[in-house]
Amino acid sequence: MSDVAAALAPLMAQLPKGAAPRFLALLEREAAARYRSWAETMPDHATVLVECADREEEVASRVAAVIPVDDAAIEQMHALLPTARAGYDRMFVGVEPYDQLRMQAAAELQGAAAWRGVAARQPDPTTVAELEVCATLEEANADAIDAILARLISG
Repeated sequence: MSDVAAALAPLMAQLPKGAAPRFLALLEREAAARYRSWAETMPDHATVLVECADREEEVASRVAAVIPVDDAAIEQMHALLPTARAGYDRMFVGVEPYDQLRMQAAAELQGAAAWRGVAARQPDPTTVAELEVCATLEEANADAIDAILARLISG
């Protein structure tokens, strides 16, 4: 997978200061939708994929609870969301579903690193703790995908 951070950098540069984490939270909701779509197309793994979707939603909710932004920033984030969505969609075009999962696992690890990076810049210990939970949830998704892929390889 191409580096998600590099792909998002032009969009992030358009956001007001401090709004990037909330934009990433919106992208977590997009990932949740992708997981739910994969659950429909991969019924043998639907339970695990829906659990991953739920974790993505939890990350988004936790971030929204600890990183406030004003209404203008929210409006701007929503305006940029279709471009981000299209970028993600392009990364998956022509890629087999299980390879898409492999790509998503890598993105989850990048997400964990991103949340830890955001946490490192926060002065509030409660916010830091919440963002660490978010990183752990991302890693749980990567582990869940890796388990699906391992089962497929072992037959």
